[in-house]
Amino acid sequence: MRAAEDDFDGGPVHRPARASAALDRGAEIGLVTTPEHGEPGPRAAFLDARSLIGCRHRLHLDATYPAALVEVREDPGVQQRREAASAHRTKVRDELVAAAPADWVVIDPRLRAGDKAAATMAAMAARAPRIWGGLLPQEADTGRRGGAEFLLRDDDRGGYIPIIVVNHKVTDPRRPDPADFHPLTSDLFRWQPRRDKHVKLRPQPRDQQRLAHLYRMLQRHGMASPALVGGAIGLAFDRILVHDLTSVLADYDQRYADRIAVVRGELPTQPSKVPECRQCPWWVRAPGAEEEHSCEGRLVQMRDVSLVAPGSRAEVLRLHDVQTIDELAAWEGAEPEDWQHGPFDETVVTARAWIAGAPLVRRFDQVSVQRADVEVDVDLESYQEDGAYLWGTLLDDVYRPFFTWVPLPTEDEGRSFGEFWTWLMGVRADAHAAGKTFAAYCYSRTAEDKWLYESAHRFAGMPGVPTREQVRAFVDSPEWVDMFQAVTDQFICPNGKGLKKIAPVAGFGWRDPEAGGEASMGWYRRAVGYDADSDLSQRTRLLEYNEDDVRATQVLRDWMTRKAVAEVPSIADFGR
Repeated sequence: MRAAEDDFDGGPVHRPARASAALDRGAEIGLVTTPEHGEPGPRAAFLDARSLIGCRHRLHLDATYPAALVEVREDPGVQQRREAASAHRTKVRDELVAAAPADWVVIDPRLRAGDKAAATMAAMAARAPRIWGGLLPQEADTGRRGGAEFLLRDDDRGGYIPIIVVNHKVTDPRRPDPADFHPLTSDLFRWQPRRDKHVKLRPQPRDQQRLAHLYRMLQRHGMASPALVGGAIGLAFDRILVHDLTSVLADYDQRYADRIAVVRGELPTQPSKVPECRQCPWWVRAPGAEEEHSCEGRLVQMRDVSLVAPGSRAEVLRLHDVQTIDELAAWEGAEPEDWQHGPFDETVVTARAWIAGAPLVRRFDQVSVQRADVEVDVDLESYQEDGAYLWGTLLDDVYRPFFTWVPLPTEDEGRSFGEFWTWLMGVRADAHAAGKTFAAYCYSRTAEDKWLYESAHRFAGMPGVPTREQVRAFVDSPEWVDMFQAVTDQFICPNGKGLKKIAPVAGFGWRDPEAGGEASMGWYRRAVGYDADSDLSQRTRLLEYNEDDVRATQVLRDWMTRKAVAEVPSIADFGR
């Protein structure tokens, strides 16, 4: 299984594995808190753009109770993605500066913050064509702080254009076809924004918010380009995506005013379940924090509606005076006119199932799963965007992994992928030759499809590696079955649809209590010796984790076929 994408694009920030003081977490969000008698005191608060996206309540808790986070260790997967983002910025800097050294002023990253800001302002005053690593002066009145990887002098209009370097994709390839909108992009080494028919925009609100934040800071000193644009260099490092900030600034101003007021203690916040909760220390309870600071505990105590209708669903329901799960379960009449989150009656059933303690609810009288004479379960393990180092399979209760332990990226990945594909297609061909049906199963095919296509492209011509057309023919066929889709189509899932939520209902459990995409990132680094000598025990751990994932898919499929109807209540069981 794979970890969620995240890349920490707010610029390099030192985050120790264990905080050394109560203010460490506060420093990360730009906060200084002066405690008085152990209670939150007057706040001299500074906020950077990273805190403009995400949970307001977490921002409040981080700011108000920094001492509770002293013992919180950063998740290894989070730390590794942060390191990857830093490495990406370094690569971009080195290549851009090497192309035209005379055009660049590189701010010394070892300087103290005040000295960095002074050096940045001096470089802009001297009209330096390009500035790397610029930090802008903190604003005591507004609370803004921040910096840009790249400040580009606007030779035509004067001032500077902020350009950020991010470790995620900012565009996707576009096949030649008609389109109503083509994004503006520029060459990396020469600023020439033009409409680009070769790519389509990948929406990244956090990038736009950060660019608006930097624009306002430049504007304060009369250093913002009148062009009202910013730029983003993404993971591909092949172009600069140009963002028009004209329509972004009003939303940014409103959002910033709200967030700085939260940090200053001027606005109240309440917990509400959102995707961010999965990795938040406040969800269960940060070490040393009072019990009432546990968001999960508070929400369960309040029976808050976001537990069964998280994120924007809860926001819509609250507009209709539905605050609790019980109020949602008792809903009568037509669905809200502004509801745009799937069938509303299923949301009501989800609330009733939560009250009853039912982990799943059948949508239909019968449960069906595509079965075949020959069945193969497939799961991959990847490391960030570097590649897929392990393809695990299960056939006739025998686990077969195809892997490389050469640190990614490596050509040896192509060897292991070619061996996996050759084996899988061989099993398929043998089944067809014997007059038998064949199916390969995964759980949530997005990652598998991605790495099938990308591996075919990156390792084209290597032994056993298919063409992209061969990959497409397979994944578009009925023989490639996504068990996640089978679950989604046939069950309402009050507690979530992830494999580690669903498979235990079918009676499956993982051997490793820490099994998960985030944890596997750290295991992989130790397994291949990124930071020290290779730890062979971590290779075994990864193989067992991957084997458990494919066995979970197989167990789930058998359970859905044989037992689900008898063990899972139906929608009809939760009628009024």
